[in-house]
Amino acid sequence: MSPFVSPVIVVPGITGSDLFDRYELPPEAVWTTMRKKRHDRITLHPADQRYELLEPARVKPGGPFPLVYGELVEELREGLSEDHAGPVPVYPFGYDWRMPLDLTEGQLDAFIQEVIDRTLLMPLYRGDSDFAASPSVSLIGHSMGGLIIAGYLERYTAARVDRVVTLATPFQGSWEAVLKLTTGIGDVGEDSGKARERHAARMTPALYHLLPSYGGGLDVDEGLQADIFHPGTWQPGVVRTIERQVRGWDVSGAELFADMLGAARAHRDRIGKLELVAGAPTGNGNPAAADDAAETGSPWLSADRWLAIAGADDETRVGLRVRREDDGTPRFDLRSAERRNQWKADDDALRLNSGDGTVPLEGAAAPFLDESRLVCVTPRDFGYWELKDRALTRLTGLHGLLPTMNMVHRRNSIGPNHGRKSRKSNEDCTICASYRCTGPCWTVA
Repeated sequence: MSPFVSPVIVVPGITGSDLFDRYELPPEAVWTTMRKKRHDRITLHPADQRYELLEPARVKPGGPFPLVYGELVEELREGLSEDHAGPVPVYPFGYDWRMPLDLTEGQLDAFIQEVIDRTLLMPLYRGDSDFAASPSVSLIGHSMGGLIIAGYLERYTAARVDRVVTLATPFQGSWEAVLKLTTGIGDVGEDSGKARERHAARMTPALYHLLPSYGGGLDVDEGLQADIFHPGTWQPGVVRTIERQVRGWDVSGAELFADMLGAARAHRDRIGKLELVAGAPTGNGNPAAADDAAETGSPWLSADRWLAIAGADDETRVGLRVRREDDGTPRFDLRSAERRNQWKADDDALRLNSGDGTVPLEGAAAPFLDESRLVCVTPRDFGYWELKDRALTRLTGLHGLLPTMNMVHRRNSIGPNHGRKSRKSNEDCTICASYRCTGPCWTVA
């Protein structure tokens, strides 16, 4: 096994990368961290959603937002190098977060190969026979970035992947995506609620990939559809907005809406088929396994090489009430009562009514990972030197700040083994005592 740490790729979440109009000279930023949110410029074309509605325009991604991901990248570069013979390369992956995730997975596949090729130019890695024979990368995904990683592994191969870490990933969706598509207001992206934001949101395929798919959260009146991926579940106003956007094109709003919902459902179903094998060989250090995996597309990544981190103890929307109007059409009841935080409840079932402010705990559970492997952190887990970030959670929610948290020695889980001792000592875990942890303590390092 190679003594060297694999290079790392950081995959940001939705709206987490700058977007630039490349037709402008010089290229003009149309989506940035703070200043520019040009929804008219980033709205996708109804007839072919690889392109923009406003022409001429050619919107392409820049890098991830430094405000959110810059500190994570720098900490990884420094922290992973401490016991390493040389610097560990960390590559941020900027992508067009508007597009269907299938397209982004293909771009990530090409980027992984580029990272490997670049790393092999470094003397430290080129001189290591194990890495040169079977090079691999580690992947870190925040929010939707974790969905992209899971989809990549299911669609392609894990032969070139050493380890995976996902932060606040909605593997089974977030109700905030429903709120965003319905009103233009929500914790997913810009939240001014103006008409152009609603129009842009409803024409953004990637946002549909964040819709919730776990059972129990959708409460509908009798006679209504109970599937958020079915067009009939939605308020008529959503389709009417899309109809206005596509007027004059050779596609109907209803057809486009159904297509985006169907593509999102298919992607969620595909991720659900991802298999992680206990004790399976990885690509790094096992050339035979890597060759076989590359040829067959088999998922060789073992479950103990995937760390899933979720946020808890923050008020989060955990469900949706759908009422039947007098004319038989559905209407979403977006009342604040569906935002809950029962993390400290004694009842284990009630404790699931929590999350990171955007992703509920049930939505963060990956179907291909045992529940006990979902590690939970809370706003109180910010350390002394991170007090400013703890204060920011009151304004922005824990979800967007998880990449800035120092995860070393943060332990918590939602598994079924209450009262277990710490895996690193014979003493009771102080985190469990503080947060009523109902599972084994996992060291996050």
